[in-house]
Amino acid sequence: MDEQTLITNPPRTLPAGTAGYGAEAEKLAENYERVPFETVYAEVLPLLPTAAVRVLDIGAGTGRDAAALAGRGHLVTAVEPVPQLRQQALRLHGDAAVRWVDDALPELSTLTGEFDLVLISAVWMHLDAGERATAMAGVRRLLAPGGLAVITLRHGPVPPGRRMFEVPPAETIAQAERHRMRAELLSSDGPDPLGRADVRWSTVIVRRDRPGGSDPQDA
Repeated sequence: MDEQTLITNPPRTLPAGTAGYGAEAEKLAENYERVPFETVYAEVLPLLPTAAVRVLDIGAGTGRDAAALAGRGHLVTAVEPVPQLRQQALRLHGDAAVRWVDDALPELSTLTGEFDLVLISAVWMHLDAGERATAMAGVRRLLAPGGLAVITLRHGPVPPGRRMFEVPPAETIAQAERHRMRAELLSSDGPDPLGRADVRWSTVIVRRDRPGGSDPQDA
């Protein structure tokens, strides 16, 4: 991978929500990568743009999703604060046309511009209530008019050494609406792609209308 595709910031304290991920990066990479992108997002695939668009993958982990989206021709920026996970991503997907950024929710302070698709998968539950409110404001700032954001929410016991919160989908929908975006629950209580019986998932989709209120799918 060309060195220009990796943008790093000065050393900083990692967000509390990243606890446990660095030490388990290699194991996590093995688990994540054995489940194809198309399997994890089967219900979302019909909503994704078919033409090349600007994509932001927040909390991109080992790069499975970012690489898959780049392979579909999209212009992908992947955000991941844990250096060990970024290293795994570069090892596994170093040939993918992905721009990697060292940043994190809730502020995403280094990111500018707008994106047509924002993916926030298995990240939102690491934020406390105040952080989630701040993060939704950031989603509004980064989501282009006509754009789509996909937020997946994990439900189930918290693994040892991790920091997670139970996030009701209704809260996420209400937060999006407070920032003048439309949101709906795409699915709830879905099975875990990794086969964990005590873990379930919900998916919330968020849309930012174009001026005049046109639906993003009409574009």
